[in-house]
Amino acid sequence: MNKEQVKGRVEQAKGKAKEVTGHAVGNKDLERKGKNQKNSGKVGAALGDLKEDLKDTA
Repeated sequence: MNKEQVKGRVEQAKGKAKEVTGHAVGNKDLERKGKNQKNSGKVGAALGDLKEDLKDTA
């Protein structure tokens, strides 16, 4: 597991927490920010996964 995978998964978790909190308190802006952060984390984790796969095949 590389740094990008870890950073991406941490961002996903933080984003999910914001999303759930925003939904629970009825704050659409916080919910939207959480979704964006979660999706950004997914992209970062996927990039890290790709780099890891390329390293394994090389």
